[in-house]
Amino acid sequence: MMIMCKRQFVKHLIANIKSVSSLSLAQQSRMCSTSQNSKFMISPEKSHLYVSFFCTLIHIFLRCRRFSMAHAAFSTMRGCNLVPDLRFWNRLLLQFNIFGDVDQVMLLYFDMLSCGVIPNVHTRNIVIHSLCKIGNTEQAIELVRKNESDNVSYNTLIWGFCRKGLVEAGFGLVCEMVKRDISVDNFTCNILIKGFCEMGLLLKARWVMEMFCHADQAISKDIVGLNTIIHGYFKAHEVSDGLEIAEGMGHVGVLPDIVTYNILINGFCKMGDFATAKSLMEELLEYGNVNSTENLDRMLFIKPNVITYTTLISNYSKQSKMDKALCMYEEMTKNGLLPDLVTYSSLIHGLCQCGRILDAKQLFEEMKIVGVDPNHITYSILIDYLLKHGDVCTASALQCQMVVHGISFDNVVLTSLMYGLFKAGKARDAERMYQTFINFNMDPNYITYTALLDGRIKSGDMESAEFLLQEMEQKKVVPNIFAFSALINGYVKRGIPDAAMASMKKMVHNNVMPNVFTYGNMIDGCFKAGKQDVALSLYEEMKSCGILDNNFVLDAFVNNFKRQGKIEEAEAILRDMVSSGVKPDLVNYTSLMDGLFKSGKHSAALELAQEMKDTGLGFDTVAYNVVLNGLLRSGEYEVYSIYSEMKRFGLVPDLLSFNTMIHACCKEGKLEKAFNLWNEISGHGLKPNSVTCNIMLRGLCEVGEIDKVMELLNEMQRMGLQPTRSIYKVLIGVASKERKAERILGMHKRLISMGLKVDQTVHNTLISTFCRLGMTACATSQLEKMREGGFSPDVITYNSFIQGYCKISVTNKALETYSKMLVEGVSPNVATYNHLFEGLTASRMFQEVTVLLEDMRLRGLVLNANTFDTLVSGYGKMGYKKEAIMAYCEMITKGFVPRISTYNVLMSEFAKVGKMKQAQELMLEMQGRGVQPNASTYDILVSGWCKLSKHLQLDRYFRVSCHAEVKRLLHEMNEKGFTPSESTLSHISPALGKPRKQSPW
Repeated sequence: MMIMCKRQFVKHLIANIKSVSSLSLAQQSRMCSTSQNSKFMISPEKSHLYVSFFCTLIHIFLRCRRFSMAHAAFSTMRGCNLVPDLRFWNRLLLQFNIFGDVDQVMLLYFDMLSCGVIPNVHTRNIVIHSLCKIGNTEQAIELVRKNESDNVSYNTLIWGFCRKGLVEAGFGLVCEMVKRDISVDNFTCNILIKGFCEMGLLLKARWVMEMFCHADQAISKDIVGLNTIIHGYFKAHEVSDGLEIAEGMGHVGVLPDIVTYNILINGFCKMGDFATAKSLMEELLEYGNVNSTENLDRMLFIKPNVITYTTLISNYSKQSKMDKALCMYEEMTKNGLLPDLVTYSSLIHGLCQCGRILDAKQLFEEMKIVGVDPNHITYSILIDYLLKHGDVCTASALQCQMVVHGISFDNVVLTSLMYGLFKAGKARDAERMYQTFINFNMDPNYITYTALLDGRIKSGDMESAEFLLQEMEQKKVVPNIFAFSALINGYVKRGIPDAAMASMKKMVHNNVMPNVFTYGNMIDGCFKAGKQDVALSLYEEMKSCGILDNNFVLDAFVNNFKRQGKIEEAEAILRDMVSSGVKPDLVNYTSLMDGLFKSGKHSAALELAQEMKDTGLGFDTVAYNVVLNGLLRSGEYEVYSIYSEMKRFGLVPDLLSFNTMIHACCKEGKLEKAFNLWNEISGHGLKPNSVTCNIMLRGLCEVGEIDKVMELLNEMQRMGLQPTRSIYKVLIGVASKERKAERILGMHKRLISMGLKVDQTVHNTLISTFCRLGMTACATSQLEKMREGGFSPDVITYNSFIQGYCKISVTNKALETYSKMLVEGVSPNVATYNHLFEGLTASRMFQEVTVLLEDMRLRGLVLNANTFDTLVSGYGKMGYKKEAIMAYCEMITKGFVPRISTYNVLMSEFAKVGKMKQAQELMLEMQGRGVQPNASTYDILVSGWCKLSKHLQLDRYFRVSCHAEVKRLLHEMNEKGFTPSESTLSHISPALGKPRKQSPW
């Protein structure tokens, strides 16, 4: 029966705690005040046992950070009319204070007083400490002065004042301690020393030590106070004073401990003096190796600890000296010391900085195996690196791990995630991450806002960026220079200098002054927008504000002069800025060198390259490629000779350089040299990419090396490279030369098996190839497969079919396809109509041409040069001279220049009816428009004049003039390297007689 009662009580207790935990603190407090009405009353002899049980339960909840449950347990205890004695009250107050629940400390204290329990000094000291934690020194000092206090009370209060930066006020309390006959001890002295050191008042800190530790005083100098002052001097970069105190420790009877050594090692590491830091470490290790009894006790205190090793590891990692950091890590584990969370996080951060992500991941897994749980900082380091390098999947997996392990997300983690997602091009996910801030009731700081602003700007959402700036102002988060500069840069990159200027004015209005980078951005943007005067006035404004030129401003001017072709002015501005103290960087030199090459000043460009080498700037891959392209563009140098010379210069090519050189070799038809360069790529630690393969495949296709094309495809597959759409187009084109569908489909399947992503473009390329060859049945089959794959035909697909049907003279099918595309809601374009016009004119369906022309104009489509060429040629070939001439005149009026084939059709029509003067005039007009005659042009004119000379009704004089014109045209043909066709020769012979042997024909 007793057990059943206890079970019922516990069951009720758990239910009560759960219900109370959902109440607010005020409601829980009111619940405590109505404890006399509690249903469950516990006998006085058992109350001590239950109080002990509740105190233990509250302690467990606090250790697990379940603050609401701890509050509920306390309220339930008071609801059961249980009143702890002073010992238990002190225990509860201490536990709530230790675990940071300071607000509850005050509630408990007032509840204790309301229960009639009289606090002691220890009780008040806990309350004073909790008040000082939250900066409420006014209430804390009132408690100290109005009640019995000891030196712990005053030391705690002095600590509270020092924590707020009120060290002088804390120091003033010492007088009060003396007046109340409360002893001043080493704790008092060290608290004040630390307070003055943190304020940077190191002389005052030393004075306090000397005053308290005078020979007449009972307090002596201790290691804690001396270490605090040494740390203060190193923090202030006053190393000599810090070392003086460390070396003088022995004179005051204090020996350095491991903390002293850790402070010194950390100080020297921060200064970059790793040699001295390492020598101090070796000094520590020597104590451990000496076996004399006098060093035995000392060895126990100054043996290197985890902090010693972690200090060195952390500083080596920050300097990217990862080999030394890992050596220290190995030494640490060999000496039996287990790395802690800080050690692992420092190493992971360093490895990520050096790009050694695999080692970082391995270390991350290792720390979990040895029982060191990663915290939000460790996760942040890895997530930040992975997102910056585009590995969103792995970063998301780590984010999920954080959730599973109950690791809280802070501003740093969420900002890193948001920034990384923006960088990876996942703007929507980044915006959702920002919403997480809002959902967690977290206040984004200016770093978070700047990252969000930068992400929105780079995504092109300038409107949202402006809105965010307003939100920052509303939430009293002052936009800094980075936020405004990001906004200005966004407008500049989008070619909106006026909006950028407005943002700059707003920036000044908010008392954020533009710096040289802001001005440089604006000047560059105005130059690019053609606003030369505005750019120059901004430059003058910058100079009047006392802002000095830098490389960014110099680059803006050099690039502006380059665009205008004023390379001499670019050289002059470089010299002027150098004389004013600007030291040109690699970007400035590369930009000018590029301009010199493009303006044909190859010697000057090469001299500049030599100057770059002499000044120690060296060459990066951009500069290398500028030199390479400049020399190749000149056409005066052979690819391999350039490559050999650049190697002699010590310049290292990148993959872009190799691609450029391979392309040049393929263009010249030197495939053997292209393959030699291909083989050299791996020798430089590089791998060919899809661009390299594309260049090589094009080169091989152009010379018909199909076997080598297949070998290269096998090589691509071995390297794990997937074919691109560009490669697909080239290879399908090669396969189509045999005009065999099975060969084309074989190539198609081969490329898909290599990992080609089948999309709309791939389907359209294959259909277009079949249609171009007149294989419309194969194209229709592929169309069905396209639809099965979830792709709908677009205007390109339909244009291919229309062209294919017109090519095989199935014009009705072409018109049916046109009607079908309209029904399916696919709008035709100019190319659609051009294909139809070509087929319809060839089929003499001119009525349909007229209807389609009207339809084309109603759709707002403008006839282009190809349309007119098709119409003129089509009308002309079918003998519709009037329509052909009308179309030609409209074409000329609209500023289009006909093709040579169009002119030839018109001249042919004039020649057929003997209107050779009109044909001759048309040729002169054609030449006047920059179109040069070809062999067909001469064949038409020569044949026409020959035919005209044979008309019987012509008089002898006119016949002679016809023959003279034929001779002139033949002579002109000969000079241009053209040979008359057989048909033309058959007309010449009867007209002029059989040509003599010396004649070139």
